Amino acid sequence: MARRKIVAGNWKMNKTVPEALALVRELRGAVAALGDKVEVAIAPPFVALQPLHIALEGAPLQLAAQNCHWESSGAFTGEVSAPMLAELGCAYVIVGHSERRQFFGETDATVNKRAKAVKAAGMTPIVCVGETLAERESNQTLTVVERQVRGALEGFSGAEVATFVLAYEPVWAIGTGRTATTAQAQEVHAAIRGLLTRMYDAGTAERVRIQYGGSVKPDNAAELLGQPDVDGALVGGASLKAADFVAIVKAAG
Repeated sequence: MARRKIVAGNWKMNKTVPEALALVRELRGAVAALGDKVEVAIAPPFVALQPLHIALEGAPLQLAAQNCHWESSGAFTGEVSAPMLAELGCAYVIVGHSERRQFFGETDATVNKRAKAVKAAGMTPIVCVGETLAERESNQTLTVVERQVRGALEGFSGAEVATFVLAYEPVWAIGTGRTATTAQAQEVHAAIRGLLTRMYDAGTAERVRIQYGGSVKPDNAAELLGQPDVDGALVGGASLKAADFVAIVKAAG
C-alpha cells in the first residue's frame, strides 16, 4: 500500500507569536499550492498554539505540539496535558524527542505514558527513537532503536499502532549538520518496519509511517525521502524558513 508521506516542522524553542504568525502566513499559500499528496504539520512552541490554531483554519497544515504530560490534570507545575492540546486543535504530539531524553530525563517508560495520553485525547503521537554517536560507533544502533520502539509501544494494539507516526532521529545528526546517509536511514527504517511485523503483523507494519529526522535540508531531502521505508521527515532548523520547509515538502511529493 502507498503510505501518504508526512513532513512535520519542529520549531523547538523558536519564534515569538508574531514571528510564528508571519511564518504561517508564508507557509499557508505555498503548501496549499503543492496539493494534498503530502501531509504537513508544524509544531510551534506552546504559547503559539492558540493563535496558530485560529490562523490555520481551513489551511492544509496540521498543528502539532512538541510534548505533553501523561496526566490529564493535576499538580504538575510547568506541564501541559494532552486534553489541553487537543482543545487547541492539535492533531499530533511529538513524544520522546532526543532533546527531551537528553536534557529532561525522558525514558522509554515515560514516552509510553505520554503516547497513551496523546492517543486517549484523540490525537496521534509522533514517537521519536534514535541512537547516540557512541551507540552507533559501537554497533548498538538496531539494539537501541528496538528497545526504544518496544518501550514506547508497550500495551498498544496493532490497530492503534497502525495510525501512529514513528520518527527515526539519529541523535548524532540532530542540529549538527551531519546527516545519516540514505543507506543508513533506509537500513534503520526497514529494521523498524521488520520489528513492527514481529511485534504485530505485516499489515500493521505496512501502515505505520516512519519519518526521518536529523539535519534534513532542501538539498538532501529528495534522496532521503525517496527511500522505500522513509515516509516523511521531522524537520528542525530548516522548518524555521518558509522557503526551505516548502522545498522539503515538495521533495516528499
